[in-house]
Amino acid sequence: ISFEKHKSGAVPGQRQNSMRFVDEAKIQVRAGKGGHGCVSFRREKFVPRGGPDGGNGGEGGSVYLRADNRLLSLYDFRLKRLYEAQNGQPGQGSQCDGKKGTDLVLGLPVGTLVFAEGPEGERLLADLSEPDSLALAARGGRGGKGNEHFKSATMRAPRFAQPGEPGEELNLRLELKILADAGLIGLPNAGKSTFISRVSAARPKIAAYPFTTLTPNLGVMIDEVDPDKRMVIADIPGLIEGAHAGQGLGHRFLKHVERTRFLVHMLSIEDVDDVDPWAGFELVNEELRRFDPELAERRQIEVVNKIDLVDEERLETLKARAEADGRKIFFISAREEQALEPLVAELWRLRDELARHEPLLPYEQEEAEAGEEFPDIEVIYTRE
Repeated sequence: ISFEKHKSGAVPGQRQNSMRFVDEAKIQVRAGKGGHGCVSFRREKFVPRGGPDGGNGGEGGSVYLRADNRLLSLYDFRLKRLYEAQNGQPGQGSQCDGKKGTDLVLGLPVGTLVFAEGPEGERLLADLSEPDSLALAARGGRGGKGNEHFKSATMRAPRFAQPGEPGEELNLRLELKILADAGLIGLPNAGKSTFISRVSAARPKIAAYPFTTLTPNLGVMIDEVDPDKRMVIADIPGLIEGAHAGQGLGHRFLKHVERTRFLVHMLSIEDVDDVDPWAGFELVNEELRRFDPELAERRQIEVVNKIDLVDEERLETLKARAEADGRKIFFISAREEQALEPLVAELWRLRDELARHEPLLPYEQEEAEAGEEFPDIEVIYTRE
């Protein structure tokens, strides 16, 4: 089995260039052809009628897709579009079968959806939602039977053999949807990247202007008591009014929170006024509804960040207003690490309580029956 090497994987100690983040790509995969069967007769001294001894052709190599948690982007699939497995070798005399073609295994980021394009539209071919999961993309062609296979009591010297079958060829569309337990959403400059840098080892770009985050960031929270217990948080670029119509960065990154168990909705206290303090929450929720009504109904944790910018009196007023409105809101300062413990405890609680959401499209994979014969026998005649 050969493995396709990529350069977009995460390298320890090296920060990946955010401009190389690609979450959609189209490629073509081509399985190997099966080798032709051989037409041969045994020729040895003192064996005048040795009979047919043509071997079978080898099977063509197949193309497999494997989920690799070291990869974060589909960037390399924008550079190379055609991926081919090796052809099977033809059969030879003396009942020697041809060598099977080497399979090709393509590494894809975990969370990649693979769609096969056809005349009737797209169908979901594979959902690589688990690390090291393997899916067959294109099956290699079967090798043809040699003339030794066709000998019988009534046909002692068959002078024909089968050709190898062509391998499958598919046009695939790859769509990456990051797998995370929690998704961070909110208006630009709400402090989402600062928060994820405080609760995990992620170090996203942080600056005092909107749209600092241009591509999704992933952070992993590790439980202090049980180091094997982890939670993945996805930080996506901020949303603004009109994102569904392409304003700002649009909603193209919202698909990366579709699989999350819950959402962490963060609002800067700078965007909170006295007339309608929670308008920022409603604005982003409306954009979610326009993108996907089901996503808008997902469980949310509402957070007001940057409480270090206001005095204690205003903070208490906002807390009282939230309680009066029946909203459970966590007031924190990610930069100063104030009041993070109750929020982190709530994250762990919901992580254990809620299940991860699955994609809406059904997953179907066709399996060929194990001993299936050729539908008809195509022969190649040869002169002795």
